[in-house]
Amino acid sequence: MAVISTQQALDQLYLKSSESNIIERKIAAAQAHIERLLGYTFEEQFEGEENTPEDLKEAVLQLVGHWYENREATLVGVTAQELPFSVWQIIAENRAWSFS
Repeated sequence: MAVISTQQALDQLYLKSSESNIIERKIAAAQAHIERLLGYTFEEQFEGEENTPEDLKEAVLQLVGHWYENREATLVGVTAQELPFSVWQIIAENRAWSFS
């Protein structure tokens, strides 16, 4: 289950529900990506996704927005962008660091 609802993402992006299928896919992909970067799943780390901190939910929303606006692998006539800086900051603050 996702830490943010489809409606939350639609509201964030000012979209109508007709875009819900693509947004649901973006939410799942964004959450999976962030969980891999963090080294844990939200459900396991916070004993249920409903307990996920708000900053991590915001990171998912920002990544969904970024991926929705930049859906193609190649952009013509615009400058390519990396992940929004705030997403990296949120991930760094919440990451499970391990030094072997």
